[in-house]
Amino acid sequence: MSEFLSGVYEALINTSPWERVAVALSVAYLFLAMRQSLWCWPAAFVSTLIFAILFFDAALLMDSVLNGYYLVMAVYGWYAWKHGNVGNEALHVSVWGVAKNLKVIALLGGVSLGFGYMMDTYTHADFAYLDSATTVFAVFTTYMLAQKILENWLYWVVIDAASIYIYIEKAFYLTAVLFCLYTVLAVLGFFQWKNDAKRP
Repeated sequence: MSEFLSGVYEALINTSPWERVAVALSVAYLFLAMRQSLWCWPAAFVSTLIFAILFFDAALLMDSVLNGYYLVMAVYGWYAWKHGNVGNEALHVSVWGVAKNLKVIALLGGVSLGFGYMMDTYTHADFAYLDSATTVFAVFTTYMLAQKILENWLYWVVIDAASIYIYIEKAFYLTAVLFCLYTVLAVLGFFQWKNDAKRP
């Protein structure tokens, strides 16, 4: 525990100003998304732009590409929330239900296994299967969030919790703390949206 706390302290001291801005905007994005505020998407756009550049400079190319995807989804999310469904009807929180979610999980699980196998066989990646799963599910869950699907928050709880384990094992302690916060906010986001879905 002391190693973890000292790692967090050192990470805070050594964090660049740009990374601090990106982290702050990421947290703001989640708070705003919980409240279904359209302004969550500009916060997401700027934070992911900063992360994409930082990761590219650090030669974390896949993380940079993933943030590039988040950048595009921030634009899509803004458009979807602002203009709604076909005919410009307001986009409301909707529920997919158990059957559809099981199909999604099975499909994404299969894709994750495929990517995990390739990463484990042909690269030097650590946590090849788990890292592949969190990436694959995160890509799809971002789309679910943009479509205001209630269950997106439950997916994020699992994705973020798994990410905490990976980041602690790789000594990214500050990022692990951030994802602890993400996990809590995802739980709160689920109940917030669930209440919103019940309103007429």
